[in-house]
Amino acid sequence: MRSSNPVFSRRGFSRDNGYAGFNAAPQAGGPAVGTQANPYAQGGNPYAQNPYAQQDLQQGAPPQAPVSTGRMTMDDVVMRSAMTLGTVTVGAILAWALLPVSSTSYGLAIGAALVAFVLAMVQSFKRTASPALILGYAAFEGVFLGVISEMYNSRWSGAPFQAVLGTMAVSGATLLVYKAGWIRVTARYARIGMTIAIAFVVVMAVNLLLVAFGVAGDGGLRSMGPLGAVVGILAILIGAFFLTLDFKQIEDGIAYGAPKEEAWLAAFGLTMTLVWIYVEMLRLVAIFSGDD
Repeated sequence: MRSSNPVFSRRGFSRDNGYAGFNAAPQAGGPAVGTQANPYAQGGNPYAQNPYAQQDLQQGAPPQAPVSTGRMTMDDVVMRSAMTLGTVTVGAILAWALLPVSSTSYGLAIGAALVAFVLAMVQSFKRTASPALILGYAAFEGVFLGVISEMYNSRWSGAPFQAVLGTMAVSGATLLVYKAGWIRVTARYARIGMTIAIAFVVVMAVNLLLVAFGVAGDGGLRSMGPLGAVVGILAILIGAFFLTLDFKQIEDGIAYGAPKEEAWLAAFGLTMTLVWIYVEMLRLVAIFSGDD
């Protein structure tokens, strides 16, 4: 099962491994009401003196970011995300073009996925963003995606293109719903979603073991039939949930005056989530395409 997204263990834009958006905003000149204070207040962040922060939080909207040099902006996030996703795309195109469908290329894809997973986990546990690690992850992930996309395309012609369109549709719809305020990323929302996501991964891991030892045939819960389609849809919904966390982290990182370098963390999180959705969408397209 490829859906072992290390996003479960990654940090938000806080220094003590918490999501800044899931904690109370700081009071003027005082500590936060909640589990942590603004992690960037020590750096002279003007937001720490905002007397309207608590009011903004209660209304479910992040406070306005202060105008400050050396702080993360949306342009920074967009640029880093474009670089990271561009690296994934280039890696995928090269793998598709240079590695023909074979058992050897499948082995290389598994190896690339493992390397990408290790790099992602290392970055997830680092206290600072490492562009080299993030771009390395993106490159190896791209190789993996290129090989499996070509494999799916060889059996279900056009499946990768449909999966890309599906990923864009899910991402766009999630952003629209998030910006419209129909989804509020609160601590309770995050806890419930994370519980479901972790339970999903645990069940899928058990399913993988059962399939490997021959206890469950035809892929078990990950079969290419109706049950597999239901599981795939659930996986895509979990990916959309992680997108909302990504959007919230980005908003709060900008509002809290996160350092410019941490735009790489935003790009890292978005890339992992989009890869998750694409892989699940690819399987779903194949299921609905049948065995033609």
